[in-house]
Amino acid sequence: MGKYLTKRILFSIFSLLVVVMVVMLLVYNLTNRNAIFQTDDLWNKKSGNDRSYYEYMQYQKFGYLEFVSYSSFLSDKYKKQIGDNYDQSDAFLTDKNAIKHPEQYEKNNSVKEFTEKYESAGYSITYLAPETYANGRAKPGSTAYLIAVKENGPFLRLWEYLKGFISFESTNDVKDPKLTDRYVRFEHDPYSGMFAIVGSGTTHKYQLYFDGSFPFIHQHWMHVNLGTSYTKYRGQEISNVITASQGDLKKQKLQYPKMLGTDQYVETATEIHSLTYNPEPTDVERSQFYDNYTSATLNKKDPSMIGTSFIMGLAATLIAYLLGLPLGIRMARKKDKLADKLGNLYIIFIMSVPSLAYIFMVAAFGTRLFGLPYKFANATVPILAYILPTISLALPSIGSLMKWMRRYMIDQMNSDYVKFARAEGLSEGEIYRKHISRNAIIFLVQGVPASILGCLTGAIITERVYSVPGVGNLLTTALNGHDNGIIIACTVFYTFLSILSIILGDLLLVKFDPRISLSGERGGGR
Repeated sequence: MGKYLTKRILFSIFSLLVVVMVVMLLVYNLTNRNAIFQTDDLWNKKSGNDRSYYEYMQYQKFGYLEFVSYSSFLSDKYKKQIGDNYDQSDAFLTDKNAIKHPEQYEKNNSVKEFTEKYESAGYSITYLAPETYANGRAKPGSTAYLIAVKENGPFLRLWEYLKGFISFESTNDVKDPKLTDRYVRFEHDPYSGMFAIVGSGTTHKYQLYFDGSFPFIHQHWMHVNLGTSYTKYRGQEISNVITASQGDLKKQKLQYPKMLGTDQYVETATEIHSLTYNPEPTDVERSQFYDNYTSATLNKKDPSMIGTSFIMGLAATLIAYLLGLPLGIRMARKKDKLADKLGNLYIIFIMSVPSLAYIFMVAAFGTRLFGLPYKFANATVPILAYILPTISLALPSIGSLMKWMRRYMIDQMNSDYVKFARAEGLSEGEIYRKHISRNAIIFLVQGVPASILGCLTGAIITERVYSVPGVGNLLTTALNGHDNGIIIACTVFYTFLSILSIILGDLLLVKFDPRISLSGERGGGR
């Protein structure tokens, strides 16, 4: 078992790296990089050299290249020599204005220093000369720029992504020299009534804590950085995008730390467990908190993207197994009879009809006959919004489970052990219940982890039709908007879940099928 897991994990890591590398090549090398500006309003407002300079800045942000401007080089140089007022010195202004003169800018010593420094480091130097009309007047956006550019190779891009993939908070995160008391320790949490691990000097005050929301135990100590969205979500970390609660603010009566032990409450949406360090708290914040951990996120009423998709997907999975397996058993027991024919009719229908067709059929029947909300945002009772998309998701899974359960049941019906059971006088009900169904269901056990973990990825078509605020629509939106960060993040997320479901499926199969052993000591030695 241990050898199998080690080999499987190592191979899975290798597979994940290969998949991410291939997707990065597709996104960064085989797709026109100018596509990232299709929805960029600021890019449309710029022209000439200003637009070109902005493009280089964005290319660096998206991970295409490394980019250094002459102006930032001068700022660093003269700030070290002169101090904060460097921008008022004649030497700085002379060097800054040198690139405005195309015919002689290369003679400037700072320009030579900039060029030599970055060319020796593998950068290429690009000069964007000022443009003028025939009468000498400057064209719009014709500012002069001198920049150093180095393209990022695929392996370097992959390394930079992996290097910051997982990070841990420490007591040195806060750089404020005024903070001298740095620690990580256990404390009683007055907001949960249980213990919590809290820190000082860490990014978040609460490193580990409990509350009443799933999964009930939470942590801020370790962060998984899936990347950053620079198109749709404008600089937000993707892990925060998919895990943050949504909707309207959820206010509740709360006591800030300095109010504890009094009868004073405030109506606020502040999430106390999300507190981060604020170097300059306001007077109001000082009256509420004992320390500088005063910045917090706000609670919202609706679950996160991933939470919404998981709730809907898990409900659909439960419905599918609760209906699909018994119906499949019923079809096998009534082979070639009415129940079997009706079941096969449903299976053929759900497999042959396009998913959009039966989704709209469910939507039409649900809204007209039962008055259920069609769009998620239109639901006055939030739980009702889940009914139609959940049913739409469950229908094909029910058909699939019916088909495979029927098949495996029929295969088992002709086995020798069934003949022996009949010879011993067992009733048909006992044979089906205790032997055939138990052995047939073993073949479906391996797919259970994939069914559950697949709920985290959402359902693209279903979520789009019903406007579900889940993660299912995330990848298609990113592809349409050329949001490279989300595309890579979804690739990593989906691939990881697929690999994990395979490993868990194998382990579950070993648990329920004594004929299979992952160690090779018994059975087939799989």
